Amino acid sequence: MSYLKLKKSNCKNCYKCIRHCPVKSIRFSDGQANIEEDECILCGMCFVACPQNAKQIRNDVGKAKQLISSGVPVYVSIAPSFTANYDNTGLSAMEKALLSLGFTGVEETAQGAQLVTEEYERMVADGQHNVIISSCCHTVNTLIQKYYPEALPMLAQVKSPMLAHGEMLKAKHPGCYTVFIGPCLSKKAEAEEYAGAIDCVLTFEELTAWLKEENIQPEAAADTAEKSERAKSRLYPTTSGILRSMKKDNPEYLYMAIDGVENCKNALRDIIAGNVGKCFIEMSACVNSCIGGPAMDKKHEGVIHERRAVDSFAGSGRFEVNNLSDMKKSMPFKGVNKSMPGSKAIDEILRKMNKTDPSHELNCGSCGYDTCREKAVAILQGKADLTMCLPYLKEKAESFSDNIINNTPNGIMVLNEDLAVQQINKAARDIMNIKSVTDILGSPVVRILDPVLYLEVMNTGENIHDKRVYLAEYGKYVEETVIYDKSYHIIMSIMRDITNEETARAKREKSAEETIAVTDKVIEKQMRVVQEIASLLGETTAETKIALTKLKENLTDD
Repeated sequence: MSYLKLKKSNCKNCYKCIRHCPVKSIRFSDGQANIEEDECILCGMCFVACPQNAKQIRNDVGKAKQLISSGVPVYVSIAPSFTANYDNTGLSAMEKALLSLGFTGVEETAQGAQLVTEEYERMVADGQHNVIISSCCHTVNTLIQKYYPEALPMLAQVKSPMLAHGEMLKAKHPGCYTVFIGPCLSKKAEAEEYAGAIDCVLTFEELTAWLKEENIQPEAAADTAEKSERAKSRLYPTTSGILRSMKKDNPEYLYMAIDGVENCKNALRDIIAGNVGKCFIEMSACVNSCIGGPAMDKKHEGVIHERRAVDSFAGSGRFEVNNLSDMKKSMPFKGVNKSMPGSKAIDEILRKMNKTDPSHELNCGSCGYDTCREKAVAILQGKADLTMCLPYLKEKAESFSDNIINNTPNGIMVLNEDLAVQQINKAARDIMNIKSVTDILGSPVVRILDPVLYLEVMNTGENIHDKRVYLAEYGKYVEETVIYDKSYHIIMSIMRDITNEETARAKREKSAEETIAVTDKVIEKQMRVVQEIASLLGETTAETKIALTKLKENLTDD
């Protein structure tokens, strides 16, 4: 399978693919988003939504080249949406470009769509079907087969235009190979699942890259010669395109078109609940139908521009085509192997995310899941982990940082550029005798401290480290570091209370001063005694004076 591949190096933990996946078929593990193939419906929404281009549609250009190099004739079935993808390019210009690549011939998938339209008209006319769901979109078919099996009896068992046209080409050119080219990812899966009609599927993106590689540019010219063969089945790639190609002559039936997977899911729930009757429903997984496909190879200019291109290419007539002997397509139940955990297990996961009460379940969707309970189920299914919850991580980070800030012995205070207090911890409040954080939070710092130091750091852009400051109004000495963070527009003050150290140092200085004073008196007294003795002994007092002076100097240094 692996129609969608992941470039692991580009996955950046944004969960955008999970957020856009309508069936949550993505498992996040080891820092990477991985597609659960048995759950995937190949809508391509993750491919379109990924901001890092981490998803890649399988490239089958190599396979197409092999078919051509085999020497067997290879015919192209090109989807009518090509006219929306390649501006002002008609069928003749497209055919010329494709023949240059080595293909034998080119025909329109819209011819197969003509047969599909006729089958739908017969189903409506026979009156045996209460609700009929169109079966052209393989993604819608897969959605029903996997997730809404109760709606399978309403799904038209009719081949898609691609399969029908592939069989038409093979009947017309026995032994040939066929390549379908269109804007759809899921057609690759359909061609392989219903093998025999189409041998290879290319997207418009693949075709454009191939044309560029060969320096081939489709001519930007409308095909006026094709007007005589214009047919309504060319409308298929637009919303209501199937309906506009049908006669709709049964007054008992309501005809409606639904596009977008979420809208299709809502409609299917209504159908299963029995709220819909006597209705033909055209369903397309892509918003705006095929012209909104995931593999349109350019930025869309707008729905109006692209729909106008398709409408201009189409017309009011019908193709003259040969019928196929069998237009039936079997679409059995596929199912999804997912175990549903019990409420007790879900509640335990929610508790681990600090969601102990329903009011804590924010259902913000940041993890990619619509509700916290859906996320808990995904965790239990091994498709998600606790760290994907942004509020949980934010709360955990804030709790961790608050715990550090509030338990550090240093005072921490954060100011904005208006010098208003934004945050202050307990140690800082103790230094400044502030009872409650609410007493100062949001107030100008001048209420509690001289702002000169903070203004100096903000004006010069030079941080100050370990500056000794005496807070006279609080009788405290602190070593203060002031940091200005321009990117966050904050000034942070870190204060270490050194009052006890300063007090102890002052006591030591006072004690030393007292000792020096006593020493002076001793020296003076001793000098007199020594002079008296010296006069008697006739010796000099120099050595004694030096010894006592050194003692005084040592005390002074201390």
